[in-house]
Amino acid sequence: MITTIGFVFFGLIAEADILRVATFNTELTRDGPGLLLRDIVKGKDAQLLALRQVVGDVSPDVLVLQNVDYDHGLAALTALQDWLADGGVAYSHVFAAPPNSGLPTGLDMNGDGRLGQPEDAHGFGSFYGQSGMAVLSRYPIDQSSVQDFSPMVWAALPNALLPTYEDGRPFPSAEAQAALRLATVAQWVVPIDVAGQTVTLLAFHAGPPVFDGPEDRNGKRNHDEMTFWHHYMGGAFGPAPEEKFILLGAANLDPVDGEGYHEAILALMQDPRLQDPEPRRPEGPMSDSPGHDGNPRLDTVAWPSPDPGHRRVDYVLPSADWTVRASGVNWPSEDSEAAGVVEKASRHRMVWVDLAIE
Repeated sequence: MITTIGFVFFGLIAEADILRVATFNTELTRDGPGLLLRDIVKGKDAQLLALRQVVGDVSPDVLVLQNVDYDHGLAALTALQDWLADGGVAYSHVFAAPPNSGLPTGLDMNGDGRLGQPEDAHGFGSFYGQSGMAVLSRYPIDQSSVQDFSPMVWAALPNALLPTYEDGRPFPSAEAQAALRLATVAQWVVPIDVAGQTVTLLAFHAGPPVFDGPEDRNGKRNHDEMTFWHHYMGGAFGPAPEEKFILLGAANLDPVDGEGYHEAILALMQDPRLQDPEPRRPEGPMSDSPGHDGNPRLDTVAWPSPDPGHRRVDYVLPSADWTVRASGVNWPSEDSEAAGVVEKASRHRMVWVDLAIE
């Protein structure tokens, strides 16, 4: 639903309709196909029970999920939709498309001489659909107008940072490089009808810029997964929305600390077409990461300490024409009852932004 609040404007009381949009890396992936559906149907899984409470506590109108296993026919997503509704959190509309994670390439993608490994898929995964993405919405999703850029080949991106060996040869091979898709998981453009107004989600889940070698394949790919959105907003891949859009998802990249090309996410955060509401946790411990130079209250994930530790890697960046009313990271203080629930749900925290429908 849209929440209605009052505010003072030039001495007058006006009514503003608020749309709460959120992103959440749920870590709901399982070790094999069908296991997530099994756990949802059983209704006793501690992580799922915690996730339902977290979603209910934040209660976003539109929620983009990462790391949720995909299956043909959306059986797990439909079961999750019903599971949330049983807990009092109803979403009438859902969307998911096949991700790149676990999608076989038939090629050696990491140069180790072996085929058929999780690393040899278009995106890391031990089975097709592992660690997919989904959208839950209280408002109609224009399914026929969704644009799925997940099949786009990495080499097709303008000025792509394609990895090479020291002698300049394509890594791991020219054949593999010509086939590998850019998106580690998915890149979607999803229009939603909110009270007669089109709101467009630019949803993504990028791969981590680690777990590679001196060729820095994953670091460069993560960089280009960020850069893709600059090209998209600039019209390089067809008409792009000029107003009322939101870029959101899991970047796996902190603007200051850790590995990766920090300038890639900073460029998005500072793009004049976007705004950064800087969602932050209301209170809690400082980051336990040595050398952490960012604002700890902006962190969105609690990875094990000391490395990588707490980082800001999940983002909701509305277009510049939105009026932001509030924002936050669902990260309760350690001494609160809610802290244990949040930790059971995921190492990541839900990030939300309230936008005025004017």
